[in-house]
Amino acid sequence: MTSTESRQAPADPTKIGHELTRRALKLSLDDTTDMAESTLRVPLDYYRDDKLTELEHNQILRHTPMAILASAQIPDAHDYVVRTVIGDSLLITRDRDGVAHVFLNYCRHRGAMPACGSGNSRRFTCPYHAWVYDSRGQLKGVPGKAGFDDIDRSQYGLVELPSEERHGFVWAVLTADAPFDLDAHLGSFNDELAFWNYGDYGYHDERFLTSEVSWKGALEAFAEGYHFPFVHGQSVIGMNTRANTHVYDEFGDHHRIGFPFNWINDLEGTEPSDSWDPVQQMGLIYWVYPNLILANSPVGVEVIEILPEDSATRCTVRHSWMAKYPATTDEQRELYDNIFAQVHAAVRDEDFAMLPQCGQGVRQGQHSHMVIGRNEIGVQHMIRVMAGRLGIALT
Repeated sequence: MTSTESRQAPADPTKIGHELTRRALKLSLDDTTDMAESTLRVPLDYYRDDKLTELEHNQILRHTPMAILASAQIPDAHDYVVRTVIGDSLLITRDRDGVAHVFLNYCRHRGAMPACGSGNSRRFTCPYHAWVYDSRGQLKGVPGKAGFDDIDRSQYGLVELPSEERHGFVWAVLTADAPFDLDAHLGSFNDELAFWNYGDYGYHDERFLTSEVSWKGALEAFAEGYHFPFVHGQSVIGMNTRANTHVYDEFGDHHRIGFPFNWINDLEGTEPSDSWDPVQQMGLIYWVYPNLILANSPVGVEVIEILPEDSATRCTVRHSWMAKYPATTDEQRELYDNIFAQVHAAVRDEDFAMLPQCGQGVRQGQHSHMVIGRNEIGVQHMIRVMAGRLGIALT
């Protein structure tokens, strides 16, 4: 199936359930996939130029709302988590009124870090001179206060970043004085994310990876099924999912890809019913621009955050999993342990076993460009959006 124009998805996801399955079924029966208009040539420097990495930080990553943390990681008042995101130490808290905040985790006195790890605390004490902050970031204690009797304490709280909690995530912009408009960022994707009720999911576990590949190239691994039989042939992904078949929709800068399961063909000749639920018939994978992958299954969602490291061909990956039904028993927790172990093994031992080869090919390649296929429409969309922000011409 050829796309004659950028496919913009309907705003109301409740109206596309059976239609999405119908489209995926037809593609599967026809042994084809949604396609772009033409192949796309991408300069190798798009993936390997360290100067571009600086632009990505300054023009994209520090000025675009990003999902910093799952709400389920700080469910209660005074819960907190410290995370490092592209070099910044962030303190994410929930205050006594239940409001989430994102602070730069640097004391306003001499810059040491008042918080570490995660837990529940009303106060955060800087380890250098014991300045104390509360879960709203307000400065509450200054030892030897006579030495600072001419400052207004209300002006020396932790620096707070623009943020908002929505759709089960705490979103933030990493620049304190930057504009923040989550409605404009998500656009029609807002309704799609609302459909999932991620705020009701239970946070289960997380793992971290560092890989010698461009962060953009790593994200692209989750935007096509062309590689499934070759990279995932011996795992659940390869055995259960149709290769090189996907139904594709754009939501402005974001997109959704449905990868049909093998059993979708069993729907042939049947009338739409509960069995036509797209969640049961395909893996629904979202790219949330710029750095987030949400890989949905009937029982939960993989949350995959990918960011550049200290060079254009090195990235960090935070891979976590949330359960649609929060665990309440040891048996459920053991089940979820097994599920996450399987999906993480596929990411770690399959995708990220292959991707460093791509990184080396980019670093050492002496050809001018890569070619992205018509069947890699999601990859093309990622590249066009990123390149547009960076002012890179594509052909």
